[in-house]
Amino acid sequence: MTTRVRPVAREDTAAWLRMRQALWPEYENGWHAKEIDAFLAGRSNMPLAVLVAVDDTDRPIGFVELFIRPYAEDCETDRVAYLEGWYVEPECRRQGVGRALIAASEQWGREQGCTEFGSDALIDNDVSAAAHQALGFVETVQIRCFKKHL
Repeated sequence: MTTRVRPVAREDTAAWLRMRQALWPEYENGWHAKEIDAFLAGRSNMPLAVLVAVDDTDRPIGFVELFIRPYAEDCETDRVAYLEGWYVEPECRRQGVGRALIAASEQWGREQGCTEFGSDALIDNDVSAAAHQALGFVETVQIRCFKKHL
C-alpha cells in the first residue's frame, strides 16, 4: 500500500467524521460535525491544519489535527507545533501510515517557523506512548489535570 498525505478536503468529510468519532468517542456526533463544518468553512482557529493520509484509491485512512501553541510542557519556545489529534484506521496500523502523517506534520511545523513539535497522550494510553516514542518523540513529563467549578 502506498500512503500519501495531503490537506483535508470537503470530500473527506464523512471519513474524517468517522475517524474523529473513533478517536474521541466521548463527544457527541453532532459536536464533531459542527467542528468539521467550521474548519472547512474557515470559521475555526482550532485546529489550524488537518492532514489526511490516503491509500492508492485516495481513501482516507488516517488524519492529524495540528495547532501552534504558545506553550507546551518542557518546550523552550513560544511557538510549538502541536499534534492535537492523530488517528490511523486499525487495519492500516503498523504499515507506515502514522509515520507518514507525523513526517508531514513535522514539515508543516517547520513551514510555520516552529522549531519544536509537541504532543500528549492520556497517562494510561501505552499504545499511543509507544507510537510516539517509535517516531522520535521523547516523553518529558506526566501530569494529571484537575478542574473545579466556581
